[in-house]
Amino acid sequence: MGAIKQMNGTIYFDANCFIYSVERIEPYRTILQPIWEHAQNGHCRIITSELTLMEALVKPLKESNTLLKYGFHALLQQSNEVTLIPISLAILESAAGLRATSSIKTPDAIHAATGLVAACTHFITNDGGFRRIPTLPVNLISELPTSPTNPSP
Repeated sequence: MGAIKQMNGTIYFDANCFIYSVERIEPYRTILQPIWEHAQNGHCRIITSELTLMEALVKPLKESNTLLKYGFHALLQQSNEVTLIPISLAILESAAGLRATSSIKTPDAIHAATGLVAACTHFITNDGGFRRIPTLPVNLISELPTSPTNPSP
C-alpha cells in the first residue's frame, strides 16, 4: 500500500471503479481496496459525478437485480467515503471544451470535467482514453502499485 499512502486529497473514481467494487470484479476490486481503506481512515476523499449513478444502475435495472441496485445506491449515496458531484452548467461547459479539444465521448468528458472542476489530485479509471486530457491526473487501475502485474515493493 506504499504508493496508495501518497494518494491524499481528492480522488476521482470513474464509474468503472464503483462497478468493480460493488460487483466484486477481480482483480480490480482487490486493487482498489487499499484506496477504499485509505478513504475510510480519512486520508483522502473519493468523489465522482452524479453520472456514475446512472452508469452503474444500467446492469441492475436491465437484470432486475434489486440487491445490486441497492448496493450501488448505498455506496454512492449513503457512504461517508463518497461524494457525488452534481452535473452543473460549469461542468457541462468544461465538458464541451474537453470534447472539442480531445475528441472524447460525452460521458467521459463529463467525468473528466467533474474531476478537473473539483481539483482532484488523482483520477482513477481503467480507460486510457482519459490520458488525452493532459491536465487530468490519470491513474490507470492496472498501473496502480497494488496491481498483481505491478506489485509494490
